[in-house]
Amino acid sequence: MQSVLLDTPAGITARLGWDPKIVEHDRKRQLAKELVAAHLGVEPKDVRVEREAPGTFGFHTQLIAEVGGREVPLKIRNANFRAATVVAVADPGIPLGLDLRDAHPDDGELFVMKRHSHLFEEDDLPKLLAHWTRVQAVRDADGRGARVAADHVRLDSPLTTGWIPDRKVRYRLTDLSRDSWIITLAHAPAAAAPPA
Repeated sequence: MQSVLLDTPAGITARLGWDPKIVEHDRKRQLAKELVAAHLGVEPKDVRVEREAPGTFGFHTQLIAEVGGREVPLKIRNANFRAATVVAVADPGIPLGLDLRDAHPDDGELFVMKRHSHLFEEDDLPKLLAHWTRVQAVRDADGRGARVAADHVRLDSPLTTGWIPDRKVRYRLTDLSRDSWIITLAHAPAAAAPPA
């Protein structure tokens, strides 16, 4: 699998990987192993990455890492789109969310984005993609995901901060786009973690 380290804010590391021959499940685990190993200064073979057990029906499980049979206190987030995966690793108290899209979406993707995005111009695809990926990253960082309607997410006009009105957390939005992939990272200071 080909992968690249992305330019992220301090305290967060992220890697983008792509390979159509490797299934999503394996891509995200391999990238997470590399990031956790680098963060801890150990060999990737010493890191085990699994999905956490679901807490309730509809609970979206996250990846957890273990070294020597002990869980590593790091937050791991991932986003997938077709043959590409982006994984980010940060300290556990940092609210973190990701979104990954193709810079050239097909008609079905465009239809969904336009139907649920309240800010777009018909002929401005880059603006629509920038808005949509930021909204999705905020929803991911919030932790409620699809339970929060996309049009409830608010963004400031330079698209550098996002929030959901029923919570006090304001997420910084960072564009990690690379090649033909639009990638957005949403993060907040550790003290701003939303309730579970």
